[in-house]
Amino acid sequence: MATDPALPRTLVLGGARSGKSTTAERLLARYEDVLYVATSGTRDDDTDWAQRVALHRDRRPAGWRTAETCALEAVLADDADPAPVLIDCLALWLTAVMDECGAWDDAVWTDGGEAAVQARCEALAAAWAGTGRQVIAVSNEVGMGVVPATAAGRRFRDTLGRLNMAVADASERVLLVVAGQALTIKSVGV
Repeated sequence: MATDPALPRTLVLGGARSGKSTTAERLLARYEDVLYVATSGTRDDDTDWAQRVALHRDRRPAGWRTAETCALEAVLADDADPAPVLIDCLALWLTAVMDECGAWDDAVWTDGGEAAVQARCEALAAAWAGTGRQVIAVSNEVGMGVVPATAAGRRFRDTLGRLNMAVADASERVLLVVAGQALTIKSVGV
């Protein structure tokens, strides 16, 4: 599958409500068929979350397909689907991975949870580096904010920071979105 040089592997980073998802969607606006991979899942009895999900759904063009999954390695390996992919977002994917591994618990983290999470992050980074698909991933930039008060919060921040670095290293383009403005951090062959 030939990758469109105008749409390389791109990582779009930003803080909460920075406009990172909207920026990623704009990069794909000219495509009629896009696979939008939502990693958020559902949260029972959380009306604020439901409103956020609805806002994202309502913004997407009618022709775009949605897959609600955290099986990102499989999506990235599927070279049979020619549609560009938008993954929103890596922070929510990592949250799901940490949930699955029980990695929020300090004892679980030190007794194999850290290794399990790291293995999943390495597998995702390798799949990103090896994909032939045109892909954009959205992720939270967590290194510029408040230091989390809990050990679990700090391990999430640190793990996401390392995942973002690995994905950025394997990307042709990295954008940082601040107040709705996209700044180019990396551009190789674009």
